[in-house]
Amino acid sequence: MGLFSHFMAAVSNKDTAELPANAQLIDVRSHAEFVTGHVDGAFNLPLDRFNHEIQRVVPDKATPVILYCRSGARSGHALSVMRQLGYQQAFNGGSVGALAMRLSRDIRRGS
Repeated sequence: MGLFSHFMAAVSNKDTAELPANAQLIDVRSHAEFVTGHVDGAFNLPLDRFNHEIQRVVPDKATPVILYCRSGARSGHALSVMRQLGYQQAFNGGSVGALAMRLSRDIRRGS
């Protein structure tokens, strides 16, 4: 399998991976981005505060958590932090729009 094929398989697996229905949603974008539109039911924990506050926001490391942002990059970084801290049920949901569609949830505006 070539490098491109391997990359495309990884992207496809991410898009079709099962996400837990009862997961806590965390938007790691800035507050200003969050109020312009976020997945219904999500909690805002901006990436610049993430390292210091995630253990307070999600004290039980067995809690399923889906992280998302604008493109999936910041939520990927946050996922790495959570894995280093011992969280095993954390997932990168990717972008706000894609995650809302996958979960069949509305996009809400405001805080």
